Amino acid sequence: MTARRMIIPPGMENIVERFRYAPGVLVGDTLYVSGQVGRDEKLNVVTDKEAQFDQCFRNIKKVLDAAGFSFAEVVELETWFLNFPADLATFMAVKDRWITGPVYPTWTGFGVASFSMPGIICEVKVTAVRSP
Repeated sequence: MTARRMIIPPGMENIVERFRYAPGVLVGDTLYVSGQVGRDEKLNVVTDKEAQFDQCFRNIKKVLDAAGFSFAEVVELETWFLNFPADLATFMAVKDRWITGPVYPTWTGFGVASFSMPGIICEVKVTAVRSP
């Protein structure tokens, strides 16, 4: 079996301690990043919609960086929205700042009824494969 390693960036230790899940798991050359929401390091939800979307990607970047990956290596993107499709245009504008071409990841988006904490409007999960 391929070895698995938890990826816990500085500032995300409280996620593991409080909720018992890994921000990321590295298996071989593949990094699985847990769904990230718009919370800061103290688990406070960012209230502005665009800023919350941006915080999702900031949190993903922390996990990617801790494992030695970049957004260019992201091959799959999954998103969940509280206000779907109403928030899609704003989300896409933020996403396009973080994920640029020429090769884009696959993307699946869902509308949901609620999230784990009040105020959360989006969750973003990625999978990345290390470039040779």
